[in-house]
Amino acid sequence: MCGNIARDTINDRVNKLLMCLQPDKKYFGGVDMEMKRLNKQLLAKAGSIPDNVEVGPLDDMPERIIQFGEGNFLRAFVDWMVNQMNRQGLFYGKAVIIQPIMQGLVDVLNEQDGLYTLLLRGIEEGRLAEKRQIITSVSRGINPYTHWNDFLECAANPDLRFMISNTTEAGIAYVEEPMPVNECPVSFPAKVTAFLYERYKRFNGQHDKGMVIIPCELIDRNGGNLKKIVLRYSCEWGLGEHFRAWLDNSNYFLNTLVDRIVTGYPKEDVQQITEQLGYHDRLLDTGEVFHLWVIEGDRRLARELPFDKAGLNVIWTDDLQPYRTRKVRILNGTHTMMVLAAYLYGLDNVKEAAEDPVMGAFITKGLFDEIVPALNLPQQEKEVFAANTLERFKNPFIRHYLLSIALNSVSKWKVRVLPSLLEYLKRRNELPGILTFSLAALIAFYRGTSFRGSALLGTRNGEQYEILDDMEVLEFFADAWSGFERDGDVNKLCSSVLARQEFWGQDLNSVKGLGEAAAGYLDDILNRGMKAAVRDLVGV
Repeated sequence: MCGNIARDTINDRVNKLLMCLQPDKKYFGGVDMEMKRLNKQLLAKAGSIPDNVEVGPLDDMPERIIQFGEGNFLRAFVDWMVNQMNRQGLFYGKAVIIQPIMQGLVDVLNEQDGLYTLLLRGIEEGRLAEKRQIITSVSRGINPYTHWNDFLECAANPDLRFMISNTTEAGIAYVEEPMPVNECPVSFPAKVTAFLYERYKRFNGQHDKGMVIIPCELIDRNGGNLKKIVLRYSCEWGLGEHFRAWLDNSNYFLNTLVDRIVTGYPKEDVQQITEQLGYHDRLLDTGEVFHLWVIEGDRRLARELPFDKAGLNVIWTDDLQPYRTRKVRILNGTHTMMVLAAYLYGLDNVKEAAEDPVMGAFITKGLFDEIVPALNLPQQEKEVFAANTLERFKNPFIRHYLLSIALNSVSKWKVRVLPSLLEYLKRRNELPGILTFSLAALIAFYRGTSFRGSALLGTRNGEQYEILDDMEVLEFFADAWSGFERDGDVNKLCSSVLARQEFWGQDLNSVKGLGEAAAGYLDDILNRGMKAAVRDLVGV
């Protein structure tokens, strides 16, 4: 009897495994495959979509946007914004999506008729918020590696006006390659050049058929850098002075700053979400509620893309830099200011840190009392952005691990925190306590003398953690901490760290009182522990 039970158990396990592996069975990868799939046919059936899922407009609209990138970010950011404008009758247009690399998702996108579900989740005005929408602002997808002529044919569309991209930071880079002949070039800027040249020819260089080009890649001056590379290709490919003049005078290459955390396909809870939706969506996307898009360019173009009239947080400006500085100092700077202290305190993610009574006070004090006052921006604008930042830190739907943020903390501290510290000192003639403490916490976090591969090994509560940075940085700290273990001189240790001009762009020992204050905080951390040091600092 025992043998029969064992044999039956094995058979059950084999059958369950086969059920998962065979796509014609009911279940595949934990998702009910007999469940209806998202497409236009499904939307046409009454009662097929839950009442709590908002469906975008289903009208046939002209393709007014060509979009390079079908990934999670653009679908949860730009395409969502276009969907919002279409819902309110402000735009009336769709995006045709170009797959920027050989492998991608446009086949799946086309199978779903350009449709996908977006879940925006987070904290809004102190309350949990979740919004579920079926985005209908995408018409179709094209893989230019297999359908090059279809890609070029888009250039002949008179309704097309906008080009949007997110091809990763490495996408806007020059790659030496010949002018394409019936095949897709490798680089994104080469594709853009080929497309614009085709459009120039199709419309005989008409001024009003130029494009408004809005990159979303996370590099400084993204539009300007893309334009430089396109002009370089036009010269190297011998496309002529008239084309270059058309590029320069009839096309707008705009610089942008984008901000929204997009968590993408929800692998961990996709089965539960799918059961709630009642249909299967292979392009299910998730992100936070907060969003910001700053576009540097002619404000007259805002009338063509009326994001503001749709209630979206999109700013058209003549100068992007103040907004970039605001984001770097407030959002990124607060991350860097608190992450190393919070990790050594014993916490693991941003939400835990923001909600902890002591670390929460540390974060709030550093942000509102030290970072915000050191920024040259309107007070209300700074405070609203700072308040939004704290809400984003507490988002229960985003698992933002402190060790992930800690990557390359030395260069991050230089760019994100040091300017606020120096500006605060200049204005108040005293050192900001939290920001100064964050430098001591950085030195403490980088405590290690041995390596595992390319990682320096630190210790928290008796367990090792990996410190990841440039090898030059890690080797310096390993030597510095080895010296401290020999002589126990915390002042010498701090002085050697602050003296590294390669790290900070200057000798920080020349900053009045910084060396002594950092050494005092570090001594407190080493002797009493991070929890006690932070608690005394914030008075909680």
